[in-house]
Amino acid sequence: MSKWLWIAVWLVLPLWGGEHEAPPAVALYIDFEQAPPVPVLDALQQETEVIMAPMGTEFEWRSLKSVTGGQVSAQLAVVKFLGHCESDGAASVHPVKSGALGWTHVSDGAILPFADVDCDGIRQFIQSRLLGIDAKERSEAYGRALGRVLAHELYHIFAKTMHHGANGVGKAEYSVHDLLSREFHFEDHESEALRTSRPRPLETVDSTH
Repeated sequence: MSKWLWIAVWLVLPLWGGEHEAPPAVALYIDFEQAPPVPVLDALQQETEVIMAPMGTEFEWRSLKSVTGGQVSAQLAVVKFLGHCESDGAASVHPVKSGALGWTHVSDGAILPFADVDCDGIRQFIQSRLLGIDAKERSEAYGRALGRVLAHELYHIFAKTMHHGANGVGKAEYSVHDLLSREFHFEDHESEALRTSRPRPLETVDSTH
């Protein structure tokens, strides 16, 4: 398992002043083994935000490498992107094996705010269809696929559940079509779980996962 950088980020339970006051932003601390091209990163972030919209809050994208003391968030997740996150990466010389494209860390039955996304695995899984997409749109399509896998893991973290749905972003297994279709969303009950999720109590996150 890849080793996480040490972080110390304080979480606070906010006091909201009124029914019209927007909830605080959710901090996403991201770390790439290899920095992705800008079009991939832009598509990844946009797709994640569209799918996670039922939470009713904004996301602040922060680099894990630039973490400093004193950064405050009501909710957070730390995500490691493994491999080369680019649409035109080299094809594997080995047959593609079925397996997890992303995963959320669990300890003693408790869901932790840490997740991994396998960039190489996702590209290899969709590569035959990805190569058939116009080169100008390929990075965007690949970035959307990364965003969908990330949104799946964020659902586990913020809805605080290991449950998988029957359809949509929350289901346990994806097809190539799921990752490359123009739209992909949560089922209604999963959207409701995100809407009703609440910030964690005051705590410090220190991890070497």
